[in-house]
Amino acid sequence: MFRLQSSKVLAVDMTGDAVKAKNGSMVAYDGEMAFKKLTGGGEGIRGMVTRRLTGEQMTLMEVKGHGTCFFADRASEINLITLQGDKLYVESSNLLATDGGLRTGTTFTGLRGASQGNGLFTTTVEGHGQVAVMSDGPAVVLRVSPQYPLSVDPGAYVAHQGNLRQSFQSGVTFRTLIGEGGGEAFQIRFEGDGLVYVQPSERNTIAGDV
Repeated sequence: MFRLQSSKVLAVDMTGDAVKAKNGSMVAYDGEMAFKKLTGGGEGIRGMVTRRLTGEQMTLMEVKGHGTCFFADRASEINLITLQGDKLYVESSNLLATDGGLRTGTTFTGLRGASQGNGLFTTTVEGHGQVAVMSDGPAVVLRVSPQYPLSVDPGAYVAHQGNLRQSFQSGVTFRTLIGEGGGEAFQIRFEGDGLVYVQPSERNTIAGDV
């Protein structure tokens, strides 16, 4: 159902089914479509309350109909991820679209959310289907294994999936190591077995100069 029209445009072919997408991300469609705004980034009261408490604004819309819808957002690169009953954790600002049957929600992430100014929660997508995730530049997929944990700059983190544990490290930062000073006050450390998606360009973070 999901396919890339180009690296920056997502095409979704629909035959009466639905897709959830970032509000305002549709750039064109053919056929007959109906649109409905969804309140909150997660499903149910918990998702709505969580978003309100953290000040996050991730408004989704539901598109349903027959034809092809095209989605894009600020010329971001689009990466397709297929879920087979597993859960994807993704920054709300990086989520473009999901299959209508996938469940979206929120989960507590603690310190990393505070360091980025994205609140204390991140978005979860779970079930069987496809997800379109945006990145600033083509995303790189890095494997984490029990023998090789991974540390990631918070501004470059996009998403992760698998059996991974997150922890937060403070102290020496990435940019301090190369003599530029400043930089993120924290690193995200992943341990276990899974995949981490990072982008080659950093988003601005509140903790950037801590």
